[in-house]
This record gives sequence, C-alpha cells and structure tokens, in this order.
Amino acid sequence: MTNEIEQSVLAAVDNDRIVADLRDLVRIPSIDGTAAENDVQAWCAARLEGLGLAVDHWELDLPALTADPEFPGAEVERDAAWGCVGVLGGTATPGLILNGHVDVVPGDAFDARIEHGVMWGRGTCDMKGGVAAVLGAVAAIVAAGVPLRKPLAVHTVIGEEDGGLGTFATLRRGHRGEACLIAEPTAGTVIPANAGSLTFRLEVPGLATHGSTRSRGVSAIEKFTHIQTALQELEADRNRDPHPLLAHLDLANPLSVGTIASGDWASTVPDNLIAEGRYGVRLGEPLAAARAAFETAIANACAKDDWLRDHPVVVTWPGGEFASGLLPDGDPLLADTLRAVTDAGGTTPAVLGAPYGSDLRQYAAADIPTVQFGPGDVRYAHAADEHVVLDDVLAAARAYALLALRRCA
Repeated sequence: MTNEIEQSVLAAVDNDRIVADLRDLVRIPSIDGTAAENDVQAWCAARLEGLGLAVDHWELDLPALTADPEFPGAEVERDAAWGCVGVLGGTATPGLILNGHVDVVPGDAFDARIEHGVMWGRGTCDMKGGVAAVLGAVAAIVAAGVPLRKPLAVHTVIGEEDGGLGTFATLRRGHRGEACLIAEPTAGTVIPANAGSLTFRLEVPGLATHGSTRSRGVSAIEKFTHIQTALQELEADRNRDPHPLLAHLDLANPLSVGTIASGDWASTVPDNLIAEGRYGVRLGEPLAAARAAFETAIANACAKDDWLRDHPVVVTWPGGEFASGLLPDGDPLLADTLRAVTDAGGTTPAVLGAPYGSDLRQYAAADIPTVQFGPGDVRYAHAADEHVVLDDVLAAARAYALLALRRCA
C-alpha cells in the first residue's frame, strides 16, 4: 500500500522524459575504452545537476587506481575516465544508492529505434534502461517536493563490463551509503547474489615439424583436446552442489573457452596454442581458491600426458576479476525492494541468484547491502537483438521511487 506522499511521487513520474533520456543515453556510443565513455558521464552529470543534485564529476586517477592491490582489473586501455555521483538531500550518509553503469560492449546499433513499445539498440537492456529509470525516479521525487530525512545518491559508473573500474573508483573516493540497488536487467526478479568470474589464458606447447612428417612433432591442438576434457570435468565437478540461490540454473558456475589461436602454416604441425575463456567463481569462494582449483585441474591433466608432463600448460589470469557477492541473510533491503516493486504495481518478484559477475560484489565487499533489480532480460544483453520493453523501464522507475522514499524520506 502507498501513502499520500508516495502517491504524489508516483504521479510525478514523467514517462515521456524517461523514454527521451533513454534515447539520449543509447545514442551516445559509450563502448568501453572509447572517448564516448567520458561523454556519457558528462551527460549524466549535467542531467543530475539539472535535477538539483549536488554532483561530484571527477577525472579518475588511472595510474593510482590500477596500481591499487585491490584493483579489479580491466580488459581495455583508457587514456582518461570519469566518475559521476549525484546526491539529493544533504551531506550525511545516503540512505540509498541507485547505481547504474553507462558503458557498453562493442556494437553498432545506437539509433535507439522504437517499435511497438520496445526500444532496440546497444545498451538499451544492459543497462541504460535501468539508468533512465533511476533518473526518472529521482526526477519524480524532486518534482513532488518531498523532503528527505536521509540523502539519496546516484552513482553512474563506467568500466563495469571489463572489470568494474568505475564503481571501484567511486568507492575509493569515499562515496558510501546504507544500502544500494543496482539497476541491472533482471527480467522481473530481484537478485541478492552474484557468482563471480575470472578470465583465464592457457598456453599449450607442442613441437613443430613439417606436416608430412607429423609423427616427428607434437600438435598443440591435439594436446589441447586433452586439456579441454579436463576443463569439462572441472566444470561438472564445480556444479554438483550449487548454492540454493543458483540451484535454478542448469549451470551455476559455467566454464567456457571463448577464443583459440594456433598454428602459423597449414602444412606445419603447430607448436603452440593459446586459449582464453571464462571461469565461474562460486558464491562465497575466494578468488585465490578458485584460481587454485583451476590450476590444480590443469596440472593434474598435464601429469597424465607424456608430453605435457615435461612441457606443462602455462596458466595466466588476464582481464577483470569478478568476485562473488551476496546480500547478508535477513537484511531488510530485500524485503523493502520486493514490497516497493509490488506497491508500484508489479507482481511479487522471484528472488534468485545470477551466474555472472557485477558491481554488486564491490558494494558487498564495502559492507553496503546490495541487490539488483532492473528492466530488461540479460539474455538480450550484448546480443545483436538487444532491446528493452519501455513499460518495464517505466515500472522500474516507479519501484525505485518508492524504495528511495522509504529508505530516505
């Protein structure tokens, strides 16, 4: 049930402005590592300032951040990067943070085409739809003139897709809150837990020779098939007893090889193979323990092969580091979020964990209880047919507004 003040805020949600904001955001091609990442942060800073928030829009100290022992890693190079935080209602610790990342993975569909109530294009689902909903919720609170007992904060961040630079920098700058909601696409569910992930790199050695004398050499490709079997066995072992929040998934902790490169001539036995892939980190599992399990599996596989026993596979860990993250049992943020969604007109969401990494783990590590709830379905994130249903964006804005009021007003 909503009270009179809450009803006034819901009535102030400006659907047309939310759609216009989303269109503007999508049309900024903020691919990780490009100058447009900085452009979209400047857009967010201006929008938040226009709503009357106190805005911290700063250039990140990339050398200092990347040298930090806890830096979560990155997969693209950046010459410059910017943070953006807006705060409504004072200088005390915010009662709620609304977080959204504004970087996107590579693509070429930035026209923000709308057909039959659906917006299509890179970033519509992941996750500019959620960012537009956040802005709509804050704008409604401002328009209704509701005084806040505790501040409300908005964190827009870059670099989420390739490691989490933006949120890492925001937390390092001292921006905190009592709780956080991340507007990631969750297809109507509320997500209080994320498994993590690591990027692995395998260098498999062989022995080159002319293809006509194949038996004199050792094919790195053939040796990789032995390693691939070990990877499949490792994945099966790590999915036998999933965390209850991930038990609905066919694979709670996926392991996949994404790229393979080998050989330099068709008639030469290849003496090297490089494979890179994604390795799921279990809920609550330290990153060091996850790496150790992987490296042990590779070492055991090498020990069973006559060639690899003396010429072992080299394992390295490039790219971002996504630890797992979990809302503490019994934290009221979960119940508050569920009630806000239903009181805003939605059905009661399911509560499920997600198998992918996100910035949830960074807020959780900073002792900030965090959940994810947002418009869109992650199946369409990064996809050629990425899209978001606009009614879902508008519904999310109403839910965010109620949650913010109940946490801050």
